[in-house]
Amino acid sequence: MKLDRMIGILSILLQREKVTAPYLAEKFEVSRRTINRDIEALCMAGIPLVTEPGQNGGVSIMDGYKIDRTLLSTSDMQAILSGLRSLDSVSGSNQYTQLMEKLSAGSSNLLAGDTHILIDLSSWYKESLSPKIELLHGAILSGRKVSFLYFSPKGESLRSIEPYDLIFQWANWYVWGWCECREDYRLFKLNRMTDLKMGDVFEKRMNPLSDLSQRNVFPYSYQVKAKIQPEYKWRLVEEFGPESFTVLPDGTLLFTFGFTDKTSIISWIASFGSDAELLEPAELRQDILAFAEGIRRNYL
Repeated sequence: MKLDRMIGILSILLQREKVTAPYLAEKFEVSRRTINRDIEALCMAGIPLVTEPGQNGGVSIMDGYKIDRTLLSTSDMQAILSGLRSLDSVSGSNQYTQLMEKLSAGSSNLLAGDTHILIDLSSWYKESLSPKIELLHGAILSGRKVSFLYFSPKGESLRSIEPYDLIFQWANWYVWGWCECREDYRLFKLNRMTDLKMGDVFEKRMNPLSDLSQRNVFPYSYQVKAKIQPEYKWRLVEEFGPESFTVLPDGTLLFTFGFTDKTSIISWIASFGSDAELLEPAELRQDILAFAEGIRRNYL
């Protein structure tokens, strides 16, 4: 894209006193004529660039014109590059790696700099996830509808949406868009979507990206209280945090937390086997007993 290329050119000129047009053309894989047009566009944008002909000529920023090179420090650039690496972990192409190279042109130490923060936004389903992200991103940029088969606890349904945002949250990827079926904005989990198809162009609405806090998107319907054996303390800390339980005098853990639905409570308690007892809501104790009895019958 032209804007990416112009940013890359400016980044190089900020880090090197002078470069040649052929160097820039080779770097960005375009013609010299295209580079000359980019330089003219940068000048029109208020950046005074100077071109000098001859053997020692090249392109540079006019002497005396100051651009704060500390606007983005080395640590700032490395933070940006870490973010770009994370996008490459789910991208079906290497476009973010190429952008990293443009931003770090002339300072190769940036790319090899702080590599101690590694962010992988992909999942176990990376092979199927990347094409979905690519299709949805393309649909968002081009303003086209997307249809798909969606799997939820309530069953399967065909959906058509106007996509607006891709969101990585709660360790999963989602798309936020206007659902034609519900006639409202909805959040859809990418791993539950199959048979994605791009459709017609739509006229974009005002996109009120709502409060996507977990309590707002998944409001609690049940307040759970359970007694858990101490050997599962690690699991409570990992899943809900150390504030989710207190240690009782006998060493067992009194767990308190909100859940969105009954099925989640039953399956979560059952995952501990005999090492967890649901105390509240008391009415769900019989449901857990029926769940365990159903499993027992399957293995008679």
